[in-house]
Amino acid sequence: MTHSNFLQLLFVTIISLFLQQKVSAQKGGLKGIIIDESGLYLPGANVTIKSIYKGAFTDFNGQFTLVNIPAGQYDLSVSFIGFQPYTKSVTISAHRTQFLKITLLPDSNVLDEVTIATAIGGEAKALNKQQANTNITNVIATEQIGKFPDANIGDAVKRVPGITMQVDQGEARNIIIRGLAPQLNSVTLNGSRIPSAEGDNRNVQMDLIPSDMIQSIQVNKAITPDMDGDALGGSVNLVTRTAPQNFRLAATAGSGISFITNKRILNGSLLLGNRTKDKKFGWMLAGSWNDTDFGSDNIEAEWSNQFEFNNGSTTEKRAVNPYTKEFEQRNYLVQRIRRSFSVNLDYQIDPNHNLYLKTMYNWRDDRENRFRSKYSMLDGEDIAIGDFTLTNNTPTQFPVKVKRETKGGISNSRNKNRRLEDQRMQNYSLGGDHLLGALKINWLGSFSKASEERLNERYAVFKNEYRVHNDIRNSRFPLYTPVSASDANTLANFEYDEITEENKYTDETNYNIATHFTLPSPLFNSPNGFIKFGFRTRLKQKQRTNDFYEYDLESTFPTMAAVSTENLSSDTFLAGTQYQAGYFAKPSWLGALALTERTPRTLKYDEFLGDNYQARENVYAGYLMTEQQLTPQLTLLAGVRIEQTRITATGNLVNYDNDGDYVNHQTITHSHQYTNYLPGIHLKYTLKPNSILRFAFTNTLARPNYVDLVPYRNILREDGEIQLGNPNLKPAESMNFDFMAEHYFSNIGILSAGAFFKNISNFSYTYISKASDNSLGSNTKGYDVKRPQNGEDAYVLGAEVSFQRKLSFLPGFAKNFAVMTNYTFLKSKAKGINNEDGDERQEMTLPNTAPHMFNGSLSYDDGSFTARISANYSAAYIDEIGKSNFYDRYYDQQFFIDINAGYSINKNIRVYADLTNITNQPLRYYQQTANRTMQAEYYGSRFNIGIKYDLFR
Repeated sequence: MTHSNFLQLLFVTIISLFLQQKVSAQKGGLKGIIIDESGLYLPGANVTIKSIYKGAFTDFNGQFTLVNIPAGQYDLSVSFIGFQPYTKSVTISAHRTQFLKITLLPDSNVLDEVTIATAIGGEAKALNKQQANTNITNVIATEQIGKFPDANIGDAVKRVPGITMQVDQGEARNIIIRGLAPQLNSVTLNGSRIPSAEGDNRNVQMDLIPSDMIQSIQVNKAITPDMDGDALGGSVNLVTRTAPQNFRLAATAGSGISFITNKRILNGSLLLGNRTKDKKFGWMLAGSWNDTDFGSDNIEAEWSNQFEFNNGSTTEKRAVNPYTKEFEQRNYLVQRIRRSFSVNLDYQIDPNHNLYLKTMYNWRDDRENRFRSKYSMLDGEDIAIGDFTLTNNTPTQFPVKVKRETKGGISNSRNKNRRLEDQRMQNYSLGGDHLLGALKINWLGSFSKASEERLNERYAVFKNEYRVHNDIRNSRFPLYTPVSASDANTLANFEYDEITEENKYTDETNYNIATHFTLPSPLFNSPNGFIKFGFRTRLKQKQRTNDFYEYDLESTFPTMAAVSTENLSSDTFLAGTQYQAGYFAKPSWLGALALTERTPRTLKYDEFLGDNYQARENVYAGYLMTEQQLTPQLTLLAGVRIEQTRITATGNLVNYDNDGDYVNHQTITHSHQYTNYLPGIHLKYTLKPNSILRFAFTNTLARPNYVDLVPYRNILREDGEIQLGNPNLKPAESMNFDFMAEHYFSNIGILSAGAFFKNISNFSYTYISKASDNSLGSNTKGYDVKRPQNGEDAYVLGAEVSFQRKLSFLPGFAKNFAVMTNYTFLKSKAKGINNEDGDERQEMTLPNTAPHMFNGSLSYDDGSFTARISANYSAAYIDEIGKSNFYDRYYDQQFFIDINAGYSINKNIRVYADLTNITNQPLRYYQQTANRTMQAEYYGSRFNIGIKYDLFR
């Protein structure tokens, strides 16, 4: 479909709009809101006028709208799983819209007292909304989140079938939906895309948003044309809390301990909302605060199967058994303070017009000290025969460079001698819902911004050289130990290497304007059929601005013996007591250094300039879709979306002299645009009132990371690596097929099973080759050249099954148990991935596609006491493609077990306790084979206890 054809179709639609207005002139409308006894909204309630086959489902705010109703008197029916059916006689007048407020009562014939007391708040809302949706979704309500020990949204989302999370510092951060990498998925807040504070990708940091601030989460696995198309794996929409219908006050206060540091955890939240007496104006204030002092114990290794040495006349390279060419031990100490604030307002002018304002401000401080020992084997020309030992063709002893590095920050009230990572995400949305006769109009304007600032980030490095034993008898725990203990323990042996200070800043701003128009269009005699069209403009800008200073203080601090130090060796290092860190410069010493303009310093352009860039991305979209009820059981949703993308990216090419020193740089700007046509079809067939079959055919895309599109060159001499951008990188596109069968239990539960297939073209990966000459920079021949490029085709084939139910059919106390479990299987294949020689690699899987994912929980709830044990598992998958299969990096399998319990003192007060990560699951990467550790980072367990108060009037 061309642009002109699409505009012609929209024109015809607009003409039909006026015709519909004329036809419906003698008709009226009905709007309403449905709540429970506590005044909380009930999303997914089925509202029908059976005599004229009119119906609708309530949205996340419990609201529904029926239009084009002939004047007269009707019986209105409302059904909601777990609640008593509701019927009311309503009178519809011409040219008027009537507004109703309906309160539903729990159905004690279906649910026992326990379920009524504690279960229906979350599970019923989520399952009713999921059942009501036309497309394939999973829904989580805030009450469900509260039943798991999930402090942030990432930890909550990982409970959804087909989703796994990448972990950072012990918390779920990056979301993988159905095996697709984080940058291939979208995360929205109230329908607007959340910007990313990451400098080199589009990932939204899910651990930035506290779970307390969100009313519900909807995971769209098959998107509809009125949603943004850049959701190749899927789209997660976070819905913030809305002003209640009655007064509500909720508060949480708790504390705990992080066992890795034995330091405290503090958390609290407050929610306050109400409406005016006439119910027109509603307001909701919410705040959340969490302060955790924790850390991690880390080991890292780089493996090689080549060994270079000086044979007396030249450098000889020999093929050997895999061994660790580099090894690192890291100790992290972190204080994470997460704050979140929200103010949401809405005003109902009259039954036909409503305005709202939704805001959220998230602010997280990460204060971090890192102590790193880095061991790097000397260059081959510096290793002579006699300097090393080969045992059964495995290097077991050789000389290394040793660097002990302290990472910190300045001494002030904000940094506190730590590197301060200040991350913020803010979103402000103003919108309206309007009903003009039979025409619904929804509009939204929003501004959002994400930023990350790291000022005065300091590093102090002292170096040494000595021989080590390379112990890889247990390759899961590789170990370097000095041949002579005095080499590692004598501070005077560690000479000054460098003291540096960096300032880093990244931000992304989004301006978003969207309009949606919906009008009745009863095709195929469908009384609830409608046509919907709309437009969206999204203007994004991203920038990364870093600088890097190096200070010459060797005469002042010639060795580590001249500075204040501390011994970090410990018998509690979680990777094993065999790892002893030794002495490091104290962060307080580093933070107190007066590194001012008067101190000799050098601005090292070559250390940061290649990383700096600016990018602008403007997306202009339009769509046309229709939903029609072809038969009483079969609903069709079909449409097309068109998105035009315009990108301008500016980067730096840094030039060097023959010695590798900075000479100058060139600033280069590149612009291009492309258009995507995204048709989609959704079918929903109701076998029985609670049994549904769904099918979807959709087309989606994923735009490349901003930094990958920047025309830049960055040379990392210490790593022997050159990084290049690729302004001609194409967006990935996917044709998706989904099938899902669902059965909803009347006592709240679901059994579902489905399959899906994704045919992906132009996926991107980082291609690694060898520099054949010095054309990319002086003395760079033989460097690894890393550049993003498009692969050819890939597919993802998967299946998922989910079961959730209260075991109320069991006798005695056993009826209080409930089970939740889901499993997802994935298989993928990718073509067009080349090795360093340019040859295509065979039998490659698509990165980030975990073949197995499982969630499960067993809970007990007797109305007062609740307890739950929950598990989360994902199998290993390839995370980063290397220059050959030997260098491929894999994200290892994860298995988390959490336990939480609570006791309701009365209907308003509840105490709780959580114990998370009982398995001490590390973040682990391995190289090629599962036993070859590249990184293993341990976080330990955490314990929380607290009290919750919730008051409704």
